[in-house]
Amino acid sequence: MDNYEKMAKLIRRREGLSFQPYRCSSGKLTIGYGHNLDARGISLEVAELLLRQDMQIAYKQVKNTFAWWPKLTDARFFVLLDLVYNMGLGALFGFKKMLAALEEGDYETAAQELLDSRYARQVGQRAHENAAMLKSGEWMGE
Repeated sequence: MDNYEKMAKLIRRREGLSFQPYRCSSGKLTIGYGHNLDARGISLEVAELLLRQDMQIAYKQVKNTFAWWPKLTDARFFVLLDLVYNMGLGALFGFKKMLAALEEGDYETAAQELLDSRYARQVGQRAHENAAMLKSGEWMGE
């Protein structure tokens, strides 16, 4: 596209930048520099970029929050990352017994505590796969 930067500069100025979705003057769900989510959604490339960014945030939160994370296998670490990714770090703190069991290395109890939760009832198979990874320390569901 010829003159892309010149055109993009004008669109940026005219549209403004919103990091949060909002309804534009015609009622369309919009984000970024006037990107109409109702009409165009997002591309696979944007979805993959968001996945990578959100996973990096969850990864850092787990590492910065739980000093005992190094003793976990990659699969067990992933379960914490997945919980943060899915629910947020604040919600993960509600799993007090599961976290205490993980810290102690009691993976059977950790798995049971995960399954004995509203989260497990809401996400079904995802929770069962996560519980199996907590219990075994091995990857599954790939």
